[in-house]
Amino acid sequence: GCGKSYLTFALHHLLTVIHERQVAIIGLDLKTDVVKHCNSVGEKLGCVGLRFVAGDMTSYSPADGVDLSVSLHACDTATDVALARAVAWQASVILSVPCCHHELAASISHSALAPVQRFGILHERLAETATDGLRATLLELAGYRTQVLEFISLEHTPKNLLIRATRRPIPVDTSALAVEYAAAKRLLGIESFELERLLSALPVINDKLSVGDLATTRSVE
Repeated sequence: GCGKSYLTFALHHLLTVIHERQVAIIGLDLKTDVVKHCNSVGEKLGCVGLRFVAGDMTSYSPADGVDLSVSLHACDTATDVALARAVAWQASVILSVPCCHHELAASISHSALAPVQRFGILHERLAETATDGLRATLLELAGYRTQVLEFISLEHTPKNLLIRATRRPIPVDTSALAVEYAAAKRLLGIESFELERLLSALPVINDKLSVGDLATTRSVE
């Protein structure tokens, strides 16, 4: 959830004051008291086009199309939920800064990786890199042009990787990418991945990738 929404208010300021745009920004959080507080602050600051809604993003359906979906330091698989919902909403642009990578840290296993995995900190970094690489690849399979980049200096936070994805206007052939994705999972000993499961549940992924296509990425030998 958006919490006390420092990022949301900063984003509103950037777009409305600095870039002089009209916006319709919605912050989502499960806690009604937090949402009430944020709406109160927004009213006091005169933030036109900004509102906060109490609810779960997994069931939230925006009334209009989504131009931009932003998530910052959503812990572990919460990042996957945010990414999957952005794809389901057919967001034009997705900005996601992941935080914590517990899922694959507990499942990555391959004898060839033993020299890395026997050292805890290296295993953790391997899991982080693998997780975000697979996430970026899945977004490519879902019809996005994806980049992974450092968005801020390490002196501010070690969690400084940004996944930036822009929806492609024209479908591209992703069959080779699907083979690479499946091969990477086999190499790492990964049988299950949260973002893949979430995207597989969507009947259509940005009108470019069906459930059957994702199933293929799991069965390629």
